Amino acid sequence: MLKSLSISNYALIDKVEVVFDSGLTVITGETGAGKSVLLGALSLILGQRSDTNALLNKEQKCVVEGEFFIGNYGLVDFFEENDVDYDDVTIIRRELLPSGKSRAFVNDTPVNLGFLKSISAQLIDVHSQHQNLLLDDNGFHMMVVDTLANNKNLLSDYSQLFRSYKALIKDIDRMIAENDKQKADLDYMQFQFEQLDSANLKVDEQQELEQLLEQLSHAEEIKTNLVDVVNNLSQEPSPVVDLLADSVSKLEKISSYLADGEDLTKRLESARIDLKDLADDLEARSEDLDYDPDAVQKVQERLDLIYGLQQKHRVESIADLISLKDDLQQNIDKVNFFDEDLKSKQRELEKLTSNLNKVSASITKSRKEVFALVKSGIEKQLQALGIPHANFVIRHALNDDFTTNGKDEIQFLFAGNKGGTPAPINKVASGGEISRVMLSIKSLLSSSKGLPTIIFDEIDTGVSGEVADQMGSIMAQMGSSMQVISITHLPQITVKGDYHFKVFKTDQADKTISNIRKLSHEDRVVEVAKMLSGSTLSEAAIENARTLLNN
Repeated sequence: MLKSLSISNYALIDKVEVVFDSGLTVITGETGAGKSVLLGALSLILGQRSDTNALLNKEQKCVVEGEFFIGNYGLVDFFEENDVDYDDVTIIRRELLPSGKSRAFVNDTPVNLGFLKSISAQLIDVHSQHQNLLLDDNGFHMMVVDTLANNKNLLSDYSQLFRSYKALIKDIDRMIAENDKQKADLDYMQFQFEQLDSANLKVDEQQELEQLLEQLSHAEEIKTNLVDVVNNLSQEPSPVVDLLADSVSKLEKISSYLADGEDLTKRLESARIDLKDLADDLEARSEDLDYDPDAVQKVQERLDLIYGLQQKHRVESIADLISLKDDLQQNIDKVNFFDEDLKSKQRELEKLTSNLNKVSASITKSRKEVFALVKSGIEKQLQALGIPHANFVIRHALNDDFTTNGKDEIQFLFAGNKGGTPAPINKVASGGEISRVMLSIKSLLSSSKGLPTIIFDEIDTGVSGEVADQMGSIMAQMGSSMQVISITHLPQITVKGDYHFKVFKTDQADKTISNIRKLSHEDRVVEVAKMLSGSTLSEAAIENARTLLNN
């Protein structure tokens, strides 16, 4: 329920604050007084787009703040899911800055317009004249039926299945298209795979081969230098190893005279042993090493194969070639096992289709069960609203394919005269009849939709007299179970209100300002009398207004 609305620096409004209550509240005022401005400001906290042209003072920010009581409406989880602090009394604030930027807050938590629209859609239904266009919208017709049928859970289950169904169809189509392409490329993929597979590539092979080729290509140079080193270490005339052995012998003779003589001897002996081992190793290598043109050729051929494959496939390593081979194997397997994979997906699709058919059938059954309720409820209201021969028809058809809301097609048809052929409402109904049809629908919805607040913006256009009186009675009846705010220009509706606000303009030195105030009973008598007789008040008009209000 909307508890209060505070507006500053918006359009013709400098600063106003309105406190609302439950029941039916009516808002009146002369044409151009600023009634639509109130709704424009309210639309900001409902998530609508902002415009700096709405600023009264272009150098100051506009602030619109609404205080709502949202306890008992099951919104705690919704707030938690969006990481917004919950409070039974929730404050929604929108700020429009002179720079053109806007900010939105819920309980002082910054939020985006998407969240603002989501939360406001669960708090307020604003019905303005343009909303009558919904009577041409089959989606609106479906929503009315689903709301009265309480199909929320069924539709949620259906929606999840439908998303999976569409995703699976898309996946199957992708698989078929991909398979068609891969089929055409199968021979080439098989050739590429066999070429890579027959190469028997190993990850570290290239580096080892390149090192081996370097060694084989310089075999003579390596052998010559190794022989020289071996000669220096162990061959005559002055081998290093023998000189070290002599040095070890001499150290042993004097080691007892030195504090660390034994340790020095061991270190020198260790060096001699290492050099002897090194000399033996180098000698063995030099004996094994000979230039072998055949070995060089084999290594070069192997490297040429690797380089050629890398260049062909535009990669830089054997690891990349092995990865490519694995990918080719997977693609070949996809083609070879496609029929089996496709059958698996099709079995999954058949299961989903079966489940969708079951849920959509339940939705269709649930919708059909309320057709009679919708028809009788709306016709009853229309008869009370001065259309005694109203014929409201729900046309129903089943699609062969699934849609986002099931398989049903629902359309509202209307005939206002006895014997008339029902047709789409906006094609056969007058403006006054359209307003009455929409009010009847909203009245029927109000008992099921669970909205805290509904706002009617001059829904009474095109009606008067007894019909207007009945419209007011319907709004008052709706107000017994929810908050109803009606912007009206008809006295018959005005007198039904539990509370009455008047919007008016005042001229200041440099500008005209809109304001709003709550009327006392006597003020209401005067206001209703003006609505009945115009600006010139008569005693008869005042008495008539007093009687209407007292009744």
